[in-house]
Amino acid sequence: MTRPRARLETSAGGVVYRLQDGRPLYLLIRDSYKNWGFPKGHIEQGEVPSAAAVREVAEETGLDDVEVRGDIDTIDWYFRFRGRLIHKVCHFFLMETAATRTCPQRDEGISACKWLPYAEAEARISYGNAREILRRANEQVSARHAGV
Repeated sequence: MTRPRARLETSAGGVVYRLQDGRPLYLLIRDSYKNWGFPKGHIEQGEVPSAAAVREVAEETGLDDVEVRGDIDTIDWYFRFRGRLIHKVCHFFLMETAATRTCPQRDEGISACKWLPYAEAEARISYGNAREILRRANEQVSARHAGV
C-alpha cells in the first residue's frame, strides 16, 4: 500500500515591527483557530515571496505602509486539512512601519492584531517555529537599531 504524497503549499509572511520610545513592538495576529502568530498567506501565480508577504500583511492587518528590511527564514511543517496531508513552506520577511493602527481581516478569521514587546510576543505566540522566527527577527532588529 502506498502512502499519499503531501500537497505542497507555499506562503509568505511578515514579522512587522515599529519603534516606540526606541524599543521595538512586534505585531501579532490571532487567527480563526485562536492561535497567535504572524500575518501570512499563499503566494499567487507569478508573485515573488517578498511581494506576497507585503500583500498578505496589508490584507490581514490593514497596514499598507510597511518596508521590507530583509529575509528572516523559511520554515515548513505538515498538517492535515479535510483529510489531506499538506506540506506548508512559508518564507518570512522582516518589515518595519511607523503606523500604529491596524484593522484585522475579520472575513478571513483574523480576530485581533496586537503590538507587543518582544518578551510578551514570544510568550503569546502559539507555535515553536513561529517563536524561532520572532527570535531571529528580534536579533535583526537589535542589530539594525543598536545604539538607538
